[in-house]
Amino acid sequence: MTTIRIETRTDHDEIRRVITAAFGVPGEAALVDALRTNGGLTLSFVAELDRKIVGHIAFSPVTVGDSPKLDAIGLGPMAVLPECQRQGIGSRLIREGLTRLRDDGHRIVAVLGHPAYYPRFGFVPSKPLGIEWEHPAPEDAFMVLPLRSGALSGVRGTVRYRPEFDNV
Repeated sequence: MTTIRIETRTDHDEIRRVITAAFGVPGEAALVDALRTNGGLTLSFVAELDRKIVGHIAFSPVTVGDSPKLDAIGLGPMAVLPECQRQGIGSRLIREGLTRLRDDGHRIVAVLGHPAYYPRFGFVPSKPLGIEWEHPAPEDAFMVLPLRSGALSGVRGTVRYRPEFDNV
């Protein structure tokens, strides 16, 4: 059975291994390390299967437009070991993270991801809502999710991730 929990200090090497295996390159693992080092992780969960870390998800603050006080969060990276993919582990990581963010009072989550995957969690393309990512991306790949009713009311502008993302 898979267990989802908050990361601990002793998990960092295993998290790095999972992310690198999932993406095939070390860039996203270095990003998570940099976010952690700089206090940029709002939330970081691991998925364990038979006491082995097989998945990870990170959430970090983002800004939207000229509203630095808007409580918005970016999802990513999210990684599951290739041999453990398509077993619902990523979905569990996302659902647990979104529940925790909602419970903690956060307002909006943004993600750059597969347009056939993230809508199942309630994400919708952001551009029709007047919200764009700071970098060029396919219109349907950058999405947002309101965590409570009315969360997107009056929200417009460009989503900017933390500076650590510039090096990925």
